[in-house]
Amino acid sequence: MRKLFIMFCLLGFAEVSAQSPTIKIARLKYGGGGDWYSNKTSLPNLISYCNTNLKMNIFSEEDIVDASNSEIFQYPFVHMTGHGNVIFSDAEADNLRKYLISGGFLHVDDNYGLSKFIRREMLKVFPESEFVEVPFSHPIYHQKYKFASGLPKVHEHDNKAPQGFGLFYEGRLVCFFTYESDLGNGWEDQSVYGDPESIRTSALQMGANIVSFAFTAY
Repeated sequence: MRKLFIMFCLLGFAEVSAQSPTIKIARLKYGGGGDWYSNKTSLPNLISYCNTNLKMNIFSEEDIVDASNSEIFQYPFVHMTGHGNVIFSDAEADNLRKYLISGGFLHVDDNYGLSKFIRREMLKVFPESEFVEVPFSHPIYHQKYKFASGLPKVHEHDNKAPQGFGLFYEGRLVCFFTYESDLGNGWEDQSVYGDPESIRTSALQMGANIVSFAFTAY
């Protein structure tokens, strides 16, 4: 299965001049009442940034996928966000685990208030593991764009430094949890939050690093 993901990614890099995009990425729809649909302009903007600056060939709009759906295996990169509660059923947790250990990648962006819920639910997916802070030396911070001090800070909430946490399976980072950074807010249209262009650029560059890592790391 991992070979299939690698093949999709290589096609996306190699066929950038083709008429039709070759790769899709998805947003994870989940139960529990949290707003999985928040930051509506974020992924289209990140996709556009990756296509322009990393010469990728991703469809311009994200798909929506449930954790229990077999279609999740079509996507080398799945993004998840929200402010509140998350609940994975046993079937969803089992399928998400299979997806991740088969070569998939999940980016979880805390939109403020997600942390305690996603930590609890990911224990259903990987009961043998907990999130650990990803060191600044990790390749996810050193793709095309260098973030020697870790995640950029987009919005302030509790005066905490941004942190990147990861779940690892057999040494591979399979889930990256961006906390107190608000990357997704930084990917939104400038008119949504009015952030300075420098902040938006940093957020998009870090997002591009995450996508690049997900597509090429194995």
